Amino acid sequence: MSFAIIKTGGKQYKVSAGEIIKVELLKDSKPESKIEFKEVLAYGDEKSFEIGSPTVDGAKVEADLIKNSKERTVLIFKKRRRKNSRRKNGHRQQYSMVRINRIFSKDGSVIAEAEKYVKKEKKLENLKTEEKK
Repeated sequence: MSFAIIKTGGKQYKVSAGEIIKVELLKDSKPESKIEFKEVLAYGDEKSFEIGSPTVDGAKVEADLIKNSKERTVLIFKKRRRKNSRRKNGHRQQYSMVRINRIFSKDGSVIAEAEKYVKKEKKLENLKTEEKK
């Protein structure tokens, strides 16, 4: 099982092919578009492992942007007792949901590749046509 450690949005994520992760909002990107993470800190599998200093030059991770959205509301409530002072505030953190497709090594060869993703509607249509035959 191959994996890579990428850095995006000030955070580090351990990813493998086919995985869906939530990362900090990727600006100027539209859903169903391709994204490349070029800040790969390390990659490898059970047998071999490559560590960068600080990044591995030439290595990259290719992904599809599924959607941009917001998390659930986090309430911030501050109260000072016996002063009749209170403040209620809310925050919704924005995120991007990303599906990892391929992991490339520093020489450009593919280490891991995800299976082709087919939407559920298409699968259902294919099943119905096969049943009719």
